[in-house]
Formats: sequence, C-alpha cells, structure tokens
Amino acid sequence: MQKTFTDIPLTRPHTPLLDRIGAPADLRRLPETDLEQMVDELRAYLLYAVGRAGGHFGAGLGVVELTVALHYLFDTPHDRLVWDVGHQCYPHKILTGRRDEILTVRQQHGLSGFPKRTESEFDTFGVGHSSTSISAALGMALGAEQAGDKRRTVAVIGDGAMTAGQAFEAMSHAAHTRANLLVILNDNTMSIGHNVGGLANYFARIWSSKTYIALREGGKKVLSAMPAAWDFVRRTEESMKNMVSPDMLFEAIGFNYIGPIDGHDIDELTATLETMRDLEGPQLLHVYTTKGKGFGPAEADPVGYHAINKIEPKAKVEVAKPAKPKSPKYQEVFGQWLCDLAKQDPRLIGITPAMCEGSGMVDFARRFPERYHDVAICEQHALTLAGGMACEGRKPVVAIYSTFLQRAYDQLIHDVALQDLDVTFGIDRAGLVGEDGATHGGVFDLAYLRTVPNMIVAAPSDENECRQLLYTAWLHEGPAAVRYPRGTGPGAKIEDTMTALPVGESRTLRQGKGDVALLAFGALVPAALEAAEKLDATVIDMRWVKPLDRGAVLDAAARHDLVVTLEDHQRMGGAGSAVNELLIDEGVVVPVLNLGLPDHFIHHGKRDALLAEHGLDAVGIEASVRRRLKRLHDALPHRA
Repeated sequence: MQKTFTDIPLTRPHTPLLDRIGAPADLRRLPETDLEQMVDELRAYLLYAVGRAGGHFGAGLGVVELTVALHYLFDTPHDRLVWDVGHQCYPHKILTGRRDEILTVRQQHGLSGFPKRTESEFDTFGVGHSSTSISAALGMALGAEQAGDKRRTVAVIGDGAMTAGQAFEAMSHAAHTRANLLVILNDNTMSIGHNVGGLANYFARIWSSKTYIALREGGKKVLSAMPAAWDFVRRTEESMKNMVSPDMLFEAIGFNYIGPIDGHDIDELTATLETMRDLEGPQLLHVYTTKGKGFGPAEADPVGYHAINKIEPKAKVEVAKPAKPKSPKYQEVFGQWLCDLAKQDPRLIGITPAMCEGSGMVDFARRFPERYHDVAICEQHALTLAGGMACEGRKPVVAIYSTFLQRAYDQLIHDVALQDLDVTFGIDRAGLVGEDGATHGGVFDLAYLRTVPNMIVAAPSDENECRQLLYTAWLHEGPAAVRYPRGTGPGAKIEDTMTALPVGESRTLRQGKGDVALLAFGALVPAALEAAEKLDATVIDMRWVKPLDRGAVLDAAARHDLVVTLEDHQRMGGAGSAVNELLIDEGVVVPVLNLGLPDHFIHHGKRDALLAEHGLDAVGIEASVRRRLKRLHDALPHRA
C-alpha cells in the first residue's frame, strides 16, 4: 500500500533502497517485488528534498511510479527518455545519480530545475517550453534507425502539453515514418494550472453535450414503444462514444493506442510497459495520474502546489512586529489594471496561452468570464486569435511571458503588426527570471520587438509606471507592447487614476553635475539612481524602447562626456543598440557605454545575484562607469 503524506518532512527520511541507487542500472538489479517500497521511498525523499530546496513540486509527485517503471524497464541512457517541459523531472534526477545534488536544485551553480544535456547523459534533451518531446524523441528514433543503433525512444508528455499544435505535428510525422517510438500521455487534467481542453474533460464534455444528449434522449423517445429496439439504442450509444474515444483519436493519427491505465499502479505500469517495449512502430500509452500524488495538500490544491519555496525552520519570535504592507507583483499590477479597464470599456478582451495564474488573470477570469480566453498552450493561436478579434473592433490584450512570445514570432509579424491591428501585449517575466534559468529568460524581446514595423514598445521602471504605460499602450491604435519583470518592483505608489503618457517621451529623474548620463530602460532604473548618487550622474528613465525619445538622447549626448545605456536584456540588438543607431544616424560622436547582458545563456539563480554577477546592480554599474571614465581620461593626452 502506497503511503500518503500530510506534512513535508524536515529531516531526511529513512530510504534504505533508494540509498543503494547510484544509477538506473542499480534500480534494474532490484526484484520487481521491491518496486512498491522504492516508490514510497522516492516520494518521501522528493518531499524532503523540495522542502529543503524549494522548486517544482506537484508534477514530480505525480510521476514517481512512472519514473521508476521507465528506468526499471528501459536501458537508460542507451534507451532515450525525453520529458516534456521538465517540471516533473526531479524523481528522474534523483534516480540518475543526482540524489544529493537535488538539494541544490534551482540554486545558483546547483542543479537546473529542468532536464539539461550538459548536466547528465540521462537528460537526453533540454526542455523548459512545452510540447517539444515528441518531435525531439522522433528525431532521436529516426537518427538511431539511420545509424543502425538498436535502441528504444520514449517521450513523456502531459495532456496540457498535448494541447499545442507541435505535439500533433510530430505525431502525424511519426505515423508517416513508422518509427519505433513510444509516447506516454500523462493525463492528469492539469498543466501548471487547470487545463483548457484536457483530454478527460474533453471527452466528458462531448458525452454530456447538448447535441449528444438530444440525440440520445430523442432516440429513446422514438423507440420507447419498441422494446426490441433497446438493444439497438444501447449499441448505437456505445458506437457514438467509440467515435470520440481516445483510441479512435490516436489510432486515426496512426498510433497503436493502449490505455488508459492507472499511472499510480506500479504493477500494472511495469506489466504494460514491458509488453509495449518491443512493439514496432508508433505506440501511445495513456496513463491517468494525480498531480501532487501522495501528498494530501497538493492533491487537494494542485495549482497552489505546482511549486513551493524552501521551508525554513520555525524560529522563536520574541516580539511581534507589525507586518509591512506587501508590494504587489507586476503580474498583480497587470491583473488589477485589466479589471479596472474592463469595467470601463466592454471592448476589452483578455487572452492568455495557459498562464492565467502566472499572468495575474484569475480575478479577471472570474469577473469577466465572457471576455476571458485561455487558449491552452497555443501561443501562435493566441496572437492570431487576437488579430481576428481586433478586425471586429474588439480591443484584445494578450498576457504572455516574454519567453513564450518567442514561439509566436511569425504571428506577431504576419498576423498582427503587418496588418497594423490593435492588439496590446502585456509581456511578463521580461529580463532575468531567476531560478527557472535560461529556458525562461526574457532577455531577447526588445531585440525582436523593436525591429517589427508598426510596433511600439514600453519598459516601465516601477509599478505605477507599469499601470500607466499599459493604459497608454491600450489607447494606442495599433500593436503595442509593455514588458515588465518577474516579481515585485521598487514599491512605488500606484495611482488609481489611469493617465495616458506621451508615446516616445522619457522623464529625467535626476539632473547630475557630473560628466555622465545614465539612460535606463525599465527595471534597471532603481539601480541607476543608486549608482548616480555616487557618480553625480544624470538619470533618464527612458520609458520607451520604440519609439525612442530622440530629443532626450541627443540632449544627453550634447551635455555629457559619456552616455551610458542600461537594460535587463541582451546588449546585442537591445535598447542600447537603438541608442547607438540614433546617434550614428544623427552624426553625433560621443563616447557610449552599453551595459546589458552578455552573448550567452544565463544560468539559474536568484535574480539579484545574477544581476550583480553581470554588473547590472548599482555597484556593478558604478564600477563599469568609473572604468570607462578612467579610460577616457587616460586617452585625453593623445587626442591632440
């Protein structure tokens, strides 16, 4: 009998079997009768480890049995195992030689929270965005086949990730190639939040739909006087169900479908996987699981327990201090703005690709359900849908993470900007995102947004600026983007009134007496102000990346010996590059220092620590400016 936990253990649990597993080969030496105990020990250790380190929680608990069964029956890493998204990879990491290191997960210089090829040979493909596993696994299967290697390839994908078009594109191609590929559909009716179109809900909706009920009840009325026809009615009803059942769906695509089975029954899992392991051609195993399985609170609240923070030991509190008001997160500022504006204008429509909670749209969805559209993990569809709504005079607002907007770049250009459609983008998680690392870093958006004609792009420096610039962007008749970081801001007072700000106009926050002008974009304005106190520098909150405040840039260049640009974004192609281009176009020659992120992917860690590591905190900014001033000073005698 599997254990169910109600508390997260703060001391390391007793795990004698797990302690013997240094690699999956050790697991495969256990008798099958030990697997139930292994499952309990792995789940207990996972609870302890995530409690100690923080990180993704519910998804890993839901695939403990599946992870054990896969590594027990398949010869990993020779056989390839590809996880989708990767939130659920912690049990996999524990079983593949990283049991102790999992205590460092998502910490700077520690384990990644996602599968990462440079971290382990068992992490066959790096993931962080959803719905890529079947494509990657198919590529591996075809590559092995061409090389003459006899290996099995398995992709594990959730029903939430199955909502994306790429998953079905890959399945269609797999059926065409007849590759030896096993896809495991982990169906828990969840992604990060509740699924839109989860398979279980999808079939339930069909079977309970008005059309289906009308056909069924109408048929019963017609045939009620003919008792001999009841068997026909029953068989017809079963046939209708079969037409929309999962096996019909996947077998129509070209997969051999088996399931659904209980994903928490280790005996059934191992027996089924052992049967399917050597089958030829595309195979799909459908398993039902529970997100947060084995931990009561997570089973009851899978959204709230998607991830947890590190659990600190309770300290004795001698004197109770009044709690300081908590600053709202930027996503909450966005959500409040969305609700406030929706009350004023019925044309506003809110759209998100499966990030209702993360984008701060829960209240909007509750209060304005008829104007809220969660399109599932379908970023491309989200943008084109918004474009279509704009064609009909609606005012759509797309709430999307910076890293996920990358997936819809063609739609941004072709379906919105090219047609100059009135769509507003609230771009969350812009800049460094911290513990999620490189897969989720929003450090490319300025470069790819500012090159698109018809787009305007704003970068607010605090919470109130975010609210006002969102309003300004929404009033703009055309595509407009406001990008803001993850987490809380500097704590600015948020005005209830919404005021349109001039598009393309900056504001000077500090007039220095020194030789330096700091042109700061977005989240780095507070650090610029702090550094400016030591440098006696001018600080300009640029507000807009496109259009740039031409007058402010030229005036700064004329009045100062050094112009410094600051951005929480890659230096290449970003806001600093835009300033450089303007100065070149105007024929202005002035020393310029562009401070931003370097040309490599940034690892995971605390956001503040990563900014400091790359010289983008106040201390780093001051040091970089002083070094450049010294070089300029040292060069002065040679200018003559």
